[in-house]
Amino acid sequence: MKPVSNETVLQQLKWRYATKRFDPTRKIAEEDWETLEQSLVLTPSSFGLQPWRFIVVTGQETKDKLKLISWGQHQLAEGSHVVVFATRQNLPAEDIDKYVARTAEVRGCTVETLSGFRKSMIGALHGGKINLNHWAALQVYIALGQFMATAAMMGIDTCPMEGIDIAKYDALLGLPEQSYATVVACVAGYRADHDKYAQLPKVRFKTEDVVVRIDT
Repeated sequence: MKPVSNETVLQQLKWRYATKRFDPTRKIAEEDWETLEQSLVLTPSSFGLQPWRFIVVTGQETKDKLKLISWGQHQLAEGSHVVVFATRQNLPAEDIDKYVARTAEVRGCTVETLSGFRKSMIGALHGGKINLNHWAALQVYIALGQFMATAAMMGIDTCPMEGIDIAKYDALLGLPEQSYATVVACVAGYRADHDKYAQLPKVRFKTEDVVVRIDT
């Protein structure tokens, strides 16, 4: 028995859309938010390094400020929760060491037995061939996708937002002092009854136009 049926998965993915107007009177229940938050924590990443931080904003004062530096988009002020997806800047070797130590702790082994794994990560990321900040930004979009898909399965609306003033987000949230930088934001909550976009048909190219199958 599948945990979730094929029909349910497709139904919810078709149901979701980039919500333009949220109902400010409806808040995400704490137990539901905990699940959404864990979907962020459980997101896969390259090497498992998790080069990110998720800033969750629920305070109305801060949400109103975010709206002002997001070209006045209503979602920021109306949604229940706003998640700002930030990446670690110039991922230092000590972050890799921290991850190795955490791996040893969780899996019940020694740091020494993971020396080969550490060496491979250092070589790949600090060998001069990768733009670390660009790499980290690509990772954070995996988290964004997982968050939105999880929300859809739970009947919670979202709207990903790149139309934001990155520098002002960083300043408002104090991210430069922590060596993090904003990449994208996502609002979560429940659609307003008057959001005209909720009933518009979803526009996607035909499957055969975007999926190529190689069977040999």
